[in-house]
Amino acid sequence: MIALLQRVAHSSVSVDNSEIAATGAGLLVLLAVEPNDTEKTCASMVRKISRYRIFSDQQGKMNLSLLDTNGELMLVPQFTLAADTGRGLRPSFTSAADPAEGARLFDIVVARAGELGCVVGTGQFGANMQVSLTNDGPVTFLLRESA
Repeated sequence: MIALLQRVAHSSVSVDNSEIAATGAGLLVLLAVEPNDTEKTCASMVRKISRYRIFSDQQGKMNLSLLDTNGELMLVPQFTLAADTGRGLRPSFTSAADPAEGARLFDIVVARAGELGCVVGTGQFGANMQVSLTNDGPVTFLLRESA
């Protein structure tokens, strides 16, 4: 599983010109599911996302997590993160999970994130989405979690 974390001042997702989710300060996470990912991978990734220390403390050091700051979380499915770009000029998506399994595991990540007690917004799996954000910093990290 691959997660691209972006610290944001706010974020929103629209589908067909209608906003379906919006969050305030916290994290926007673009999430890709890979073929060997499992429910265990989902739990581990949510734990990592929620506890990853990328928010500044009073001394300006990145020592605080989403949970520490009571931040909000936007989860957006993005299978293109799993693309194989190693050959040629066209990406291959064979390294992304089957769409049905990707949707199932994305929903598990969303459900687990909902148990954190923070505001959680989501994109729509399989939809053409417009994602808006104000990146705070900018601060962006790529996380990987294997089954």
